Amino acid sequence: MSQNPLPSPIDVSQPFKITLAERMSRLPAYLFAKINSALYQKRRAGEDVIDLGMGNPSEPPHDSVIDKLIEAARDPRNHGYSQSIGILNLRREVAGKYLRRHGVRLDPEKEVVVCLGSKEGFSHMCLALMGPGDTAIVPAPYFPAHVYAVALASGNCITLDVADSDKFLSNVAYTCQHLHPRPKLLIVNYPHNPSGATVDPQFFVEVVKLAKRYGFMVISDSAYADVAFDGYVPPSFLSAPGASEVGVEFTTMSKGYNMAGWRVGYACGNAEMVKALATIKAYYDYGMFQAVQIAAIMALRNTEAAVESQAKLYQRRRDVLVEGLRRIGWTVTPPRAGMFVWAKIPEQYLKNMDTLQFAMKLLEEGGVAVSPGTGFGPAGEGYLRMALVENENRLRQAVRQMGRCLLGNEAKPAPSEATKVEAASPPTSQPATN
Repeated sequence: MSQNPLPSPIDVSQPFKITLAERMSRLPAYLFAKINSALYQKRRAGEDVIDLGMGNPSEPPHDSVIDKLIEAARDPRNHGYSQSIGILNLRREVAGKYLRRHGVRLDPEKEVVVCLGSKEGFSHMCLALMGPGDTAIVPAPYFPAHVYAVALASGNCITLDVADSDKFLSNVAYTCQHLHPRPKLLIVNYPHNPSGATVDPQFFVEVVKLAKRYGFMVISDSAYADVAFDGYVPPSFLSAPGASEVGVEFTTMSKGYNMAGWRVGYACGNAEMVKALATIKAYYDYGMFQAVQIAAIMALRNTEAAVESQAKLYQRRRDVLVEGLRRIGWTVTPPRAGMFVWAKIPEQYLKNMDTLQFAMKLLEEGGVAVSPGTGFGPAGEGYLRMALVENENRLRQAVRQMGRCLLGNEAKPAPSEATKVEAASPPTSQPATN
């Protein structure tokens, strides 16, 4: 009778090997790492860098929200574990906002769950919905979390260009007709990060029709719905008839309420999907600090005027940046919403470099940090994302520095062949420098 051989003993003289899970290999490369490292080194050296890379609000929340946080933090009853799905009064306030703004009625006990920022909720929702062999359709260029959350859930992604909303819908239908098994999930993101693309309410009506026709679920990421310009009001996916039958919408208080570090988001919509997210969250966290939730109630209930004022501030910054870029020869379309300008790099600057190299040039020679479009997937090649997080004077200064960096180099005469040879062979008595 044969027996299974015993495992070979471990050679303790060899270095210990750490073996990561296979899912780690599925994560896309973090293309912002080079920019972030160079930015850190410059600031560490005392250089003033204008950072337009990350959409990190520079203003604080409204004073009343901070005051409520302090008050709630002094109450000893708020320092124990909270509910992972969020306290009921906060969920009620979220439902109230949807009713006021979009005319959407939500059951706060079954159709609303509070998240530690929308990014955490989105990632955990993917864990609840996706598995090996499942496919999600993701807009391109894409916010990285939309891809890596699916990857961490062992799912696959198909990316479709988001620039033309009608074409995007047509491509969704085509993909569903020709892919087997059909996609399980559609992710939509409007106002779109990074491109700033927006849609009108009819778009979501068509999304619901497609979802019912082809049997996929929908996640709407509406992180920038509170930041809109020129009278545009971003529609909610949940306002489309039948939306709550097929999907959910994530929103955050990070942007319009200036509460990015507070990590307050929420998911609303389909009760079964909300319950699945709540189940996953119950295994991962005990909910956010209750004082933060109480302050979030104050923000939702009493600071809509401040949110509108913040959007106007971003609109003025948008106008300054767009006007400045046009003045130095760029063709830029002003976004209707969001915290970013998505700018196509003039072709003459990409003859001898790619988008990441161009962004590094602006940082190293111009002192301006931006996000290269390739950090948002191949569809972002040739574009830069610039965040509206600096004041108007700093944005004007950023454009001046970019202009000097780019136009100044153009103005220099091309080196002669003799100069090229001399530059390539520095004197042996002095060290070559980078």
